[in-house]
Amino acid sequence: MQVRKVSKIDEEKCTGCGICTETCHEGALQLVNGKAKLISASQCDGLGICLPVCPNGAITLEEQPVTAAPASAPANTAFQCPGSRSNRIERKMAGSQLPEQTIVPQSQLQQWPCQIKLIPITASYFDNAHVLIAADCTAYAYANIHHNFMRDKITLIGCPKLDDGNYADKLKEIFQSNTISSITVLRMEKPCCSGLVNAAREALENSGKSIPFDFVIIGVDGSIISTQH
Repeated sequence: MQVRKVSKIDEEKCTGCGICTETCHEGALQLVNGKAKLISASQCDGLGICLPVCPNGAITLEEQPVTAAPASAPANTAFQCPGSRSNRIERKMAGSQLPEQTIVPQSQLQQWPCQIKLIPITASYFDNAHVLIAADCTAYAYANIHHNFMRDKITLIGCPKLDDGNYADKLKEIFQSNTISSITVLRMEKPCCSGLVNAAREALENSGKSIPFDFVIIGVDGSIISTQH
């Protein structure tokens, strides 16, 4: 039997502050009669982004069996996570042919491995490093990621929606064990990608270090939506 994780609210601890409902980009949590409620388990992505924002520890994750949707259910009424909802990106091509002489860009990846779960905690290249923590999809959405973001940085990549567990513990160990000069998080605009920023912030706070921190949000069309500190 397949199971999935969903948020569970302890009504005795919940004070109805509503912070979790504002954090839940999927709309799975709402205030009902002064208490936070999981109104739709199918809309909960199970990432647990709502857990750390609850001031009373009223939210936990529990496993529920995965049930198939009724065959008669209309396909267009089923909930779709914003991060996996399909859409076509229309682009205007400047020309149908490339110039005869095209400069091939060079990779700016400074180390291997680059996956957060695989990278060693005390690698020598972390010494005084500027660290880029990038969501997997940013490399495909943002065309000039190597030149504009990866250059002169140690790049760590991951996907908070598809990878099991929380990156916060691993990142905390990296921040604690090394002299990091700065941290930049590069995420997509989709709600599930906020888990990467939350994990990095949690790791930095728990590490006890004071390191310059900022994050950039990339749109699915490849544009830079915002830069925040």
